[in-house]
Amino acid sequence: MRKKRLPTDSRTSPLRIVAYAGLGVGALVLLCGLVLLLFADPIVNRFVKPRITAAFAESFPGYTIRIAEMRYSVLMNRFGFDSVALGTIDGTTSGTMDSVSVSGIGWMHILLGGTLAPDDFANTVVDAQAVVLRFPQSHYELRSERLRVSLPDSELVVESFKYHPLGDDESFFAASKFRQTRYRLVVPHAKATGLACLELLQGTAYRARSLQIRNASFDVVVNKNKPSNTDDPSPPMPHELLSSIQETLRIDRVNIINGRAEYSEIFAPGLEPPRITFDSLQALAEGIANHGDRGVPLVLRAQAILAKAGTIEVLISIPVASPEFSFAYSGSLSAMDLRALNSFLEPAEQMRIKSGTLQKAIFDVHVVSGRAFGSLRGIYRDLSLAAINEQTGSEKGLADRITSFIANTFKIHGTNVPDKPDSFRIGKVNYMRKPDDTFIQYVWYSLRTAVQDVVGF
Repeated sequence: MRKKRLPTDSRTSPLRIVAYAGLGVGALVLLCGLVLLLFADPIVNRFVKPRITAAFAESFPGYTIRIAEMRYSVLMNRFGFDSVALGTIDGTTSGTMDSVSVSGIGWMHILLGGTLAPDDFANTVVDAQAVVLRFPQSHYELRSERLRVSLPDSELVVESFKYHPLGDDESFFAASKFRQTRYRLVVPHAKATGLACLELLQGTAYRARSLQIRNASFDVVVNKNKPSNTDDPSPPMPHELLSSIQETLRIDRVNIINGRAEYSEIFAPGLEPPRITFDSLQALAEGIANHGDRGVPLVLRAQAILAKAGTIEVLISIPVASPEFSFAYSGSLSAMDLRALNSFLEPAEQMRIKSGTLQKAIFDVHVVSGRAFGSLRGIYRDLSLAAINEQTGSEKGLADRITSFIANTFKIHGTNVPDKPDSFRIGKVNYMRKPDDTFIQYVWYSLRTAVQDVVGF
């Protein structure tokens, strides 16, 4: 006889239980999603911001961070900060950023007590406005109107970059009783590609495939109206700067497009400083590195308009792994009116070029352990000089006229052309680095010895 099946109670069906549980979980997720969408900002400010601050302090113990109000977009996984303040524990560096946006950061695990790791930033894109970094010990600051770092694209973009003293030139030089060199750099746009972003975050290496800089201006001023500080170390040369960086540095290519450089010296307050300019500067540097074979050099090729008059081309080769100050440079200067150099010669040497035309100049210099040797072949005509008064700039004083007469009659080599082989001079470079020479000064001072050898002053 067949037994009747007892009806199953639907309230105890396993499928029903699973369905109800799924609905409950879905409702909970939906509720949490709605809460995050509607109340994301209060939640991240109350719970997430303290966790981020604590995780940053644990991951980067040498730095401090202060975060203003935060905003969070759930759909885009993007944080927004009204402002961020960064600094070092020892006070050597401080900085601020306004309107910061950070997307793609992996952060959920820090709510469970985890810490930030470089891998959490693998898909991160950072946009920051009004970036300011201050360096109180050196009296300089760095500013940028916009900074964008994309880790997925391995790219860094900087706009309106400025590096300059905290105050004006007068206050900068007044802060020391010794001779100082003031630098000012302005870069409207720069872009680095092939950037090793995760290594940069870890602080283990600084590597990029290329760096392109457009319309930059570089200004250098030396106040020679003060004595050098004999206790200060000598200004570092390129190979010393690179070797001082402990982490690996490698930039395959740096390209400067339509730049400008200016060098000047201050001899006395109120007097016009000697000034030399380089306009329409195009430069390409390859092989910038601090670790590698000793025979592999950093190579710099540059072209510019000197003193708005002639085209100068330079090739510099620096073996960056060499322990001594040795390198080579060569180049040429096109035809120009030599009077264009008066902006530097008059205040620096109290001499004025009254006439003179350069046809061409070619130079080749080698530096071994700080000693420069080489030659300069300059072809020019009708060079005439006049001594001037340091204070007034006049060449009409009796002493000035006597000096000018002696210079032009007995010393100055007024014409130097190959068709007069008996009087054609090749200038010899012979210069030893002085303790307070910067790299730019050393290149000019060593070449100037050959100019003086040819011209005779």
